[in-house]
Amino acid sequence: MLTTVLDLILPPRCAGCGGAGAVLCPPCLGRMRADPFPRPPGSSPRGLPECWAAAPYEGVPRRVILAYKERGRTALRPALAACLVATLVAAAGTPTAPLLLVPVPSSPRAVRRRGHDPVGRLAALAARRLRARGCPVVAAPVLRHRRHVRDQAGLSASERAGNLAGAFEVAGPGTWRAMASTAARGRLSARPVAVLVDDIVTTGATLAEAAGALRAEGVAVPLAVALAATRRHL
Repeated sequence: MLTTVLDLILPPRCAGCGGAGAVLCPPCLGRMRADPFPRPPGSSPRGLPECWAAAPYEGVPRRVILAYKERGRTALRPALAACLVATLVAAAGTPTAPLLLVPVPSSPRAVRRRGHDPVGRLAALAARRLRARGCPVVAAPVLRHRRHVRDQAGLSASERAGNLAGAFEVAGPGTWRAMASTAARGRLSARPVAVLVDDIVTTGATLAEAAGALRAEGVAVPLAVALAATRRHL
């Protein structure tokens, strides 16, 4: 919260390079979205959808994502949402069929600690921008944690998979079906289509588990998009 207030009253500094004048300067924004590309983990877990990211998780992208996610620089949200939209369009083209953007949820404890829901807010803004282009897209925050999971930092790929097994569930059918009907402008598809949204891809275990929870409810999940992917898993 303090960082957000300071961004409003002090001359902004770029989260990527520290330069004065903007929360994200044009060169750093260019590095964030210059090369959307398929970025699957080195050893993909079972059930992982096709996975695209805007940039490698290093240098400028890493500093910008950490500033937004962990340091409360929420003024970065419009630029990061634009990166997600560009990545989705690069992966699948401009959406013309009804589509749900489903954010991977942060744990309730992480949301309280950060003071905001970084991925959920990004998915909502990205969906609004796509609708402004005439695309039938809605944000659908229908995933939730069904149990406590350990912090993923420092865990191996197999440990991450075990830590996340069965960790997600989908809100009641009435909730996500209403969102799917909104995306379809009142005509509910028999098999809604979702794109998962996350901030960083490491092993892919989180996205695979999230996709599995959605598929169990009859939702197709062909694609996941993220802001960045760790290079050792590209």
